[in-house]
Amino acid sequence: MKLGFSWENLCPIMVVLIIIMGMLGESVASVHKVGGSAGWTILGKVDYNKWTSSETFTAGDSLLFVYNHQFHNVKQVSRRDFLSCNATSAMATYTSGSDTVALTKPGHLYFLCGFPGHCQAGQKLHVLVAAAIVSPTPSPALAPVPSPATASKDTAQNDAVLLSMSAVLTSTLSSVVVFLVALVYY
Repeated sequence: MKLGFSWENLCPIMVVLIIIMGMLGESVASVHKVGGSAGWTILGKVDYNKWTSSETFTAGDSLLFVYNHQFHNVKQVSRRDFLSCNATSAMATYTSGSDTVALTKPGHLYFLCGFPGHCQAGQKLHVLVAAAIVSPTPSPALAPVPSPATASKDTAQNDAVLLSMSAVLTSTLSSVVVFLVALVYY
């Protein structure tokens, strides 16, 4: 009886682990901080069209609007209201200063700041959301999605915790694969 590990014994295990890692990588949603390091503002002349052109938005991702709530807000509006900078009939309004908006399905989404003159100064965002290749279906107990009226900092914190947990799991699985490969060659 031969003691130790052989490639033939470990190969099926490694294949399963690699498949699981691939699935985790596909299902981890991205959180896009609107405006990058500048955030949601009119200071510094942030070009939100340029910012969106450098990002890929997929159903399952989310937008994180970070701003000073004393001077800004976020209003989700129709295309018509977006083009005319009309914030009076918003579909959703966010005011916490750190708001997460889930991108639940493919399509066009339009946002603007409802403070007077801000939209006209360029504080507006058009996002085209693509269909997800692998649609994650998080449990409501793990990823609560508040209504736009109750969106808060808690949502951003929950998203950050879930992404951190995913990263730890992926890292752990990577370490297991490296360990198994080391055993084969040892």
